[in-house]
Order: sequence, then C-alpha cells, then structure tokens
Amino acid sequence: METLKRCAGAVAGFLLVASAARAAPPPAEVFFKDPGITEAVLSPSGRMLAVTSALGLKRIGLAVFDLGPGGKPMRTVQFADGDVWRAHWVNDGRLIFSVVDLSDGSGRPNGAPGLYAVNPDGSQLRQLVRRMGRPFISDGSRDDRLLEWNHRLLTVPKPRAGEANEEVLITEFSLDERHIETPLWLNTRTGRTRSTGVDMPRDTVGWVTDGRGELRVALTLHEGRRGALWRGPGQQDWQPLYESGLLDAPFGINAVDDAGQLYVTRAPRKDGENVLSLYDFEHHAPNAKPLVVTPGFDVNGRVLNDGAGAALGVRVVTDAESTVWFNPVMKALQQEADVRMPGYINSISCRRCGQPDMVALVRAYSDRDPGELWLYQAQPPEGEKNWRPVGRVRNEVKPAEMAQLDFQRIKARDGADLPVWVTRSPAAKGALPAVVLVHGGPWVRGSVWGWHAEAQFLASRGYVVIEPEFRGSTGYGHAHYKAGFKQFGQAMQDDVADALRWAQAQGIASDKACIAGSSYGGYSTLMGLIKDPELYRCGVAWMALADLDLYLSGSWWVNDDISSTGRKYSLPEMVGDAEKDAAMIAANSPVRQAARIKAPLLLAFGEADRRVPLAHGERLRKALREAGNDPVWLTYPGEGHGFGIVKNRVDFADRMAAFLAQYLQP
Repeated sequence: METLKRCAGAVAGFLLVASAARAAPPPAEVFFKDPGITEAVLSPSGRMLAVTSALGLKRIGLAVFDLGPGGKPMRTVQFADGDVWRAHWVNDGRLIFSVVDLSDGSGRPNGAPGLYAVNPDGSQLRQLVRRMGRPFISDGSRDDRLLEWNHRLLTVPKPRAGEANEEVLITEFSLDERHIETPLWLNTRTGRTRSTGVDMPRDTVGWVTDGRGELRVALTLHEGRRGALWRGPGQQDWQPLYESGLLDAPFGINAVDDAGQLYVTRAPRKDGENVLSLYDFEHHAPNAKPLVVTPGFDVNGRVLNDGAGAALGVRVVTDAESTVWFNPVMKALQQEADVRMPGYINSISCRRCGQPDMVALVRAYSDRDPGELWLYQAQPPEGEKNWRPVGRVRNEVKPAEMAQLDFQRIKARDGADLPVWVTRSPAAKGALPAVVLVHGGPWVRGSVWGWHAEAQFLASRGYVVIEPEFRGSTGYGHAHYKAGFKQFGQAMQDDVADALRWAQAQGIASDKACIAGSSYGGYSTLMGLIKDPELYRCGVAWMALADLDLYLSGSWWVNDDISSTGRKYSLPEMVGDAEKDAAMIAANSPVRQAARIKAPLLLAFGEADRRVPLAHGERLRKALREAGNDPVWLTYPGEGHGFGIVKNRVDFADRMAAFLAQYLQP
C-alpha cells in the first residue's frame, strides 16, 4: 500500500509539473527540428515497410519492418556522414535511396544527392550515382564505375506479375543551361546502364512515364518556346501535343495511367479554374467533359496508379487534400478511415489496391497534428487486427497545444476574390496582435490545411497569423494568377494589406501588427513597410528579394541561379521589363525606396544563397543605414535559400520571436 501511495504521489507531482509546463509555449525546437518519421513506404507486396528516421541517432537512417507473423525490424542503412533521403522499393528484395547532409546547410552542394541501392537486411549496399562534391562512397573508398552526379532518378517501375524487376529509369542531364535529359535504364545490382531504345525528341528537358516506366510524354524547351510530344503504347514515333510560349500552354500534363490514357489539366474558361480531363487522341484535344472539377480551386493533385491498368483515383487539393476514388473498394476503405479518425485528413497509399489481400498505409493529420501513421491489412496475420499504429510523425508536438487553421475568402479593395488563411489559438479571446506572414514564390500556392511550423510557432507566441493568397498565387484559377503579372509592390501588395484590414475589422486582429516573410514574402515585407507604414509596427524579412534591378538584369559580380531563359522570356512579362518598365521597377524596388522604411526591421540571409544572393541584403542594409534606420542583421554561413540546419532554424525562430515581442507585446 505504501508503494502505491508513493506512486500516486509521484504521478500527482508529475501532473503538476506537466500543467506548469503547458503554461509556457513549446520551445522553438519542437516546431523546427526534423520530424521523427521522415518517410514510410510499403514494399510492392505490402509485406514490408521501409521507414526513414533518426531513431534516436544523429543521422537519418533507413530501417525495414517485416509485417508478417514474428517479423522483426532491420536497421538497413545508417551513415556517419549523411542522411538517407527519398527511399523507394525496386522490388521486395531491393531498395534505392539518396543521401543528403542535413548538417551542412542548404547552400552546400546537396543538389545532386547521388543514388544507392541496398537489400532490406542491409546487405549488398552499392552506390550507383556519385554525390555532388562527394567523390567517395561512405566508407571512403573510390569507385570509378559510379555514374556522375548529373544523373537523377526518373521513376521506379511497378513490378509486373511473374517478373523480377531490378532496374530503375534514370536521366542524365546536360551540364549546360539547357539541362537536356537523356533517359537510361539502370540495374540496381550491377550498376550497369542500357538504352531505353526510344528515340529522344530534340530539346527534351523532362519526361512523363506510365507506371511501368515507359516513356510516354517528352517535354521540350527551346528559345522561349515549350512543347509536349506523345508516344502511345506500341508506338515508336512521337506525335506533337502542343507547342506554345512559356506562359500560355493550352493545357498541362498531369499523368499517364497504365492503360495508356493521358490525363491533362485545362481551363474550360480562359480566366477560370483548371479541371482534370482525359486527352482525346482522335480529336487531338482534351475531352470537353472533365473527370474532376474542384470549384473555386484549380485541380492540383496526382493520378493514383497501381500498375494494373486504369487509374484508381485522383488525389486533389482544394482548401485541404482529398481523394476522389474511382475504385469502389478504395472508396469504402477511405470511408472507414474517415469514420475511425474523424476531423483528420486520412491519406491512403496502398499495395494490391482494392484486392482481397490489400495492404495500405494511412497518414492521418490535421491542422493541429502533423500526423500519425496507421497500417491497414485486409487479411492481417493471425492474432493481429486490421488496423495497427505505426508511429507519430512528430512525437514532441502535442495537438492540444497547437492552433487552428481556418480558410476564408474575402474581397480585395477592387472586389477581386482573395483567399486568406488564419492561424489562431482556439483558447484565444478577442483581437490578438497580428503577424502577417507572406508566402514566397510568388507564383506558387501559399498554404493548404494542415500543420505548418512557422504559423504554429508564431501562434504559440500569442499572435494571430494572417496568410493571404495574394493575386499571382497559383491554385485559385487563371485570372487570380495572371492578375499578379507586373504587380510587384502594387495590387499584389494591396492584397496583403487588405487581408490585415479585414482581420482587424472582424475583431480577429488588433491594431498591433508586424509583417514577415521569406524570399518574395521578404520582398512583400519590405514593400509593406514602404507602402503601408501605418499598418505595421515592425518587419521580419529573410532571404528577401530587395533589389529588383539585380533580380531582373543580373550582374557579372553576383552569382545567382536565375536562368537566361527566365530573364529573357518570363521575368519581363511577369515582373517587368528592365528597360521599358524602368520607372515602375524603381518605384517598387526596396533598395531604391529604402529611405521610406521607418519601422524596425530584422533582416536574415543565407551566405550561400544563389536564388536571392547576399548582395540583395547587403545593398539594402547599406541603403537603410544611409537613411538612418540600421536593421537588425543576421547571416548564416553555408545556408542557401532556406535554412537547412536545425540549429539555424531554431536560432532564427527564437530571434524573430524576441524581435516581434519588442513591438507587439503579446
């Protein structure tokens, strides 16, 4: 009895400590460290599960779990000088993967991570493709038979019944600016390559295959013109699908299923949202009747194949991810998962999909929960249930402590539709100090319903986070996207301000606000302080595009990764022509307008960034100092366009939180 009393006292004490701990927000490391489970992939038979995880070690390794009766986990690969990345099953007896160095900074040469192959038990480890900047394999010995780093994985074909596949399809890309891609078959056991036997159209820069690895679509690029060509089942010759300018392709290539059907995205109305259709080869155009329509959103997703013929379904993203299953068995499994885990997105991947012995892996996640993995076996081993938990993606994240993410559609000042995301603690009362978080790109979609580290971190510090999908953002129709052309600092910036004013009018945000963002979001932060100084008490800009002249024209003295094709054909139309639009560019370039920035500003850059080189920050810092507003200045050695090292992500987050607290006092 005394022992039980001591245990009860210890538990009570623990609960008091835990309660006190909950009063303080979780440390930044909880949000910005690498996830506990980075990948989980079922083998082709569904009998094994490959997981990449640090598993309590300093580096991410690869482990394989036998899902059969009495099956045991196997630590397959663990390197001292790299982290396993993007694992794939070639067959049940062979995996391939790449290796990056997550401790080395995002600006280091991790862009070509090589390719390795290994058996599930760790035997017959073989390096196939050299890592950029790393001429030796992990044990330090040299192997001159390795393919050079300019080879990348294109696809892993799905095994055919009765065949023991050992090959994957790779491409060798040219080292000039054209990046012409030549496909090859690579044997993962011998390292030998062979030709695909398919004639390659000129100027091919990308490929689309079916599930068996057959080359079906060639994507071309030459002198500002893009094109697509088709090679159907049983055909050798390539047939043109379209040729167009860089920004006006008549439709997008989505996927090819194993029945030889081509799926494309198109806009039925010139300014409307994309839908998904099959391509009609008889009439040389997409079918007029769409397969999938997502009103208010472009169809953005992928066709789901299992290597057995026509597609099983389509995974799409509206405000959140969902799956349109064509297969009735898969539709029933989705319904079962959604009943078991209500309030979650239950994303299913499967093997022998829809068959009586199907095996599926389900990731259940929400806006407050990064996710938990579940294994479903239609015919489980004796003594096991159909559903088994695999593990949590981030163990340290406590969903009860996280904020909610809501999606709103509001009207901009000119009446245009403006999607806005709002992250806010469910326990918050009344208007909160606000951080307007502007996404990068800018020609991308900013967010989707789920758990997001930056917004959750800021919400945990007492702020409401406002994220506008300003015009120019993708995913919301062609009109919304095109409305951002040549609107840097203008209508795009007005959308950002309108989102904050809406939140204040709704009683969501108080009159205390700061603006923050990276890349284009950093540019928008600077322009927000220039154009709408009354709205923002401070700004935080990292990797910020600050000099539009440097961005559009480049410099002999500054090394960046923006292609001559982009500068010649795309940027003049999307941002502005350096000569014809010189006045507009000067009026909306933060370096030129730095004297108008009066609010406190935190600037952070990666010293090895080639997308937005450090020169942008240095020129802005100089201009701000000359204007009498010296910014808080941070740079991180080895980092590129994004902070890849955990300690740098945590350091920047803590410094940002301290800076915001000075001016917002949450």
